[in-house]
Amino acid sequence: MKIPSDTDEKSPDEVSVEVVLPCLDEAEALPWVMERIPPGWRALVVDNGSTDGSADIARGLGARVVHEARRGFGAACHAGLTAATADVVCFCDCDASLDPADLVPFVDRIIADEADLVLGRRRPQARGAWPGHARAGNLALARLLRRRTGLRLHDLGPLRAARREPLLGLGLTDRRSGYPLQMVVRASDAGWRVAEYDVPYLPRTGTSKVTGTWRGTWQAVRDMSRVLAETGPGGVEGSSA
Repeated sequence: MKIPSDTDEKSPDEVSVEVVLPCLDEAEALPWVMERIPPGWRALVVDNGSTDGSADIARGLGARVVHEARRGFGAACHAGLTAATADVVCFCDCDASLDPADLVPFVDRIIADEADLVLGRRRPQARGAWPGHARAGNLALARLLRRRTGLRLHDLGPLRAARREPLLGLGLTDRRSGYPLQMVVRASDAGWRVAEYDVPYLPRTGTSKVTGTWRGTWQAVRDMSRVLAETGPGGVEGSSA
């Protein structure tokens, strides 16, 4: 299913790209992340209540900074999406676990109209990069997603790209850890073409706010399970954990 967009009328060189970077106390990681933003792309850092000067560091490195007072991964991501103005919007963690430069083939596929949503399948590059309990939770959710949508995806990671206007049209409502999954579920329900790329997954800088602890992982799984129970097309309910 082809999604109409203003980008169809532009040459690849004319299509603008913005990378949304949800940020909570990532002062140490920001310089590495910012220097990896591809040339010509814009960085949009969403400060989610940092107390370590992250917002000032991001501005000093050339990012546009917006503030989201409501805590939550989804709240930060959606604030970035609504503040973005580019034709194509990407999402990337701001903790140096993922490389924004790896988004280039994602965007190429969007611009070439070969996919509507492109996701990154994380491949750990070092021991401890992805804790076992977090990987197990992700795998279980990926299987439930397959039952719910038929999409044969392996990961629900944060690295992704899509066109901005269709993304806004999905009407995403989750403001916690379920946001990335809700994006995929609603995109699938809308008939989007969803693709997946392998990407390196590095040990994050600093302490994880979610997957670094059993409690955080459980909260994320609970948030995502609620999303999977959303009513799909025709009133059919999805699977729930």
